[in-house]
Amino acid sequence: MKIRIKDNSVRFRLTKTEVHKLCTSKQLEAFTEFNTTTLVYAIQVKKDLQELSADFSYNKIVLFFPEQDSLTWEKSDKITYKNIIQLNNGNNLQLILEKDFVCLDHSDEDQSDNYQNPNKTC
Repeated sequence: MKIRIKDNSVRFRLTKTEVHKLCTSKQLEAFTEFNTTTLVYAIQVKKDLQELSADFSYNKIVLFFPEQDSLTWEKSDKITYKNIIQLNNGNNLQLILEKDFVCLDHSDEDQSDNYQNPNKTC
């Protein structure tokens, strides 16, 4: 699972195996260790939720994914879920959850479990 954070936007990208695990076990979690603390990032399937939602507390980012979407996402052609939530301070936070594609440029990272990029040319 990869996360990309830029300003008030958080994007989660999942491989095929991670999408399967999220849709079957209803949760996914990873972490990055630092000397003084650990950053945890997770996705949890949640009942009675219509759109992506999120929380951050105790060094943990949790993206909440609607249960009804988790039932079909793995087998569907749908790539991305997005939502913009208004924060208590009036600012917005953009949330994105998407399937991770094989990069079109040369990358050193293992991409064997990524989805085929639809922009790939034959």
